[in-house]
Amino acid sequence: MKILFAATALFLLPMGAHAACAVKDFAIANFSPAMTSVGSSTRITLRGDLVNHCAEAAAGQIRIDIKDDKGNVLQSKDVWPAGTGNIGPGDKVSFDVGRLFRYKDGMSAFTATITDVRIW
Repeated sequence: MKILFAATALFLLPMGAHAACAVKDFAIANFSPAMTSVGSSTRITLRGDLVNHCAEAAAGQIRIDIKDDKGNVLQSKDVWPAGTGNIGPGDKVSFDVGRLFRYKDGMSAFTATITDVRIW
């Protein structure tokens, strides 16, 4: 009976409990925010690479914050650059999430941070 209980408990653990990857195992490289005037509108480009330094395939979530010159957050979004796919060990996925944001006067700083890790 003890063996059955132990085996059942292993299957009921959340999948995240088995993950050896953590936020510190991911990095954002080549993050290059830009704003370009196109006619009467302004287009935001937020390109970069999410790199997996973990020993197994996993996915990372990033948060993009757009701030004004006083450091106040004007807009913020959480995104999974690889969608519901995992990034292999040592691999990267490129992203451009600028289309998720709308231009506002006063935008002056763009930050990208890793907020979560998951194995799909």
